[in-house]
Amino acid sequence: MQKKHRPIGITILAILSGLAAIIALVVAIQFFFLPFKTPNIQWSFFGAPWLSGILWLVTAFIYFWLMRMLWQVNPQGWLFLVLISIFELILAFVSVLGKTSLSAMIPTILVSGIILLYCLYPGTKAAFGTDKLAQPAPPPPPAPPAK
Repeated sequence: MQKKHRPIGITILAILSGLAAIIALVVAIQFFFLPFKTPNIQWSFFGAPWLSGILWLVTAFIYFWLMRMLWQVNPQGWLFLVLISIFELILAFVSVLGKTSLSAMIPTILVSGIILLYCLYPGTKAAFGTDKLAQPAPPPPPAPPAK
């Protein structure tokens, strides 16, 4: 079996996924153990911080799983990374709506935004072979004439 070459861009994405997983894990821990206001930062989620803690914990595990997929240059890792970074941005926005301070969510928003932008960069899509997915399929060959 031939080993796949991992471009530096995919290595960077794997490292960023690991960083996002660590940030999500820290946020989950803060929602579980700090569901009250600390100086300049408030951790709340519509009165149920444990619910947000569970969502962030699941997000952290998904990011760790994605980091392994990216390290192995698995093309499906790109799609899942795009989806989970969008999910994490939405979760951060909903957390802010649920009375968590914006300053608490800034690291998450920055890392997820960078990951999403880097995933959508044409060079990254080409490295995973997903740039070919957007191209239309060639037309089928003409049918042989009937006898």
